Amino acid sequence: MISIKKYGAIDIGSNAIRLLVANVIVREGLEPQFKKSALVRVPIRLGADSFVNGSISEENIKRMIDAMEAFKLLMKVHGVEKYKACATSAMREASNGIQIAEEILEKTGVKIDIIGGKEEAAIISSTDLHELISGDKSYLYVDVGGGSTEFTVFSKGKIVKSKSFKIGTVRVLNNTKEQNKEAFKRIESWIKENTLGYRKISLIGSGGNINKLFKMSGRTEGAPISYIYLNAQYQFLKKMSYSDRITELSLNPDRADVIIPATKIYLSAMKWSGARKIYVPKIGLADGIIKSLFYKSI
Repeated sequence: MISIKKYGAIDIGSNAIRLLVANVIVREGLEPQFKKSALVRVPIRLGADSFVNGSISEENIKRMIDAMEAFKLLMKVHGVEKYKACATSAMREASNGIQIAEEILEKTGVKIDIIGGKEEAAIISSTDLHELISGDKSYLYVDVGGGSTEFTVFSKGKIVKSKSFKIGTVRVLNNTKEQNKEAFKRIESWIKENTLGYRKISLIGSGGNINKLFKMSGRTEGAPISYIYLNAQYQFLKKMSYSDRITELSLNPDRADVIIPATKIYLSAMKWSGARKIYVPKIGLADGIIKSLFYKSI
């Protein structure tokens, strides 16, 4: 006997807004299978508003409302039975974030939960992360977003320490050099303090930029990227102009600039923790929302 359920996840990030529609295939006596049915990404850079001006502009509020209306229609035609929408640091830090969520609910019927860094990390860790962290090895999990980065130390399959820092790709682009320098100093101190004593620690990376870097590497799924390779890729990307990254590497315009600070964050985390390789499983907030919806509904 087989049953197929359809769930939707809306991830309102600092760099883009995503809708993931997934099929959950349930068979008696077997683990459920989660298969992506559709993924739509809209490049509304809310962080550029929120982190610079402290609020989200009227233009982007209208774009968000249009996006939610479009997502509702897409979920309807896909036959989605349950969905959840989560917003992260850009909405969380915007002075008008709560009012926008209320306006969107009133105009579209889509309820948005504005979540904190710890809740975001918890939702992501409900994905297939446990498959990587099992055993007696130690890992530093790094999830780089547009406005914040979550760091979690795992050892012997358990969380040792976790912290969210207000540093992300969009924020780095909009901050002053001094602000970024101070933020990186705080991260360096935290990583060194909390990874001290762990031998052969590896990184686990999540986020759109590391997924893109992994795809560009041509590695087979499950194989790690080395520090040497990632550093070479970073130097290569830095030498290219923004337009060349779009035309020669086929990067989306809203990816071509943020991929540089993202790579720097991953490389820095590897350097400070002593990790020589980074694993890139296909996990993210939207995947975590789908799994949370399914398991809570059982």
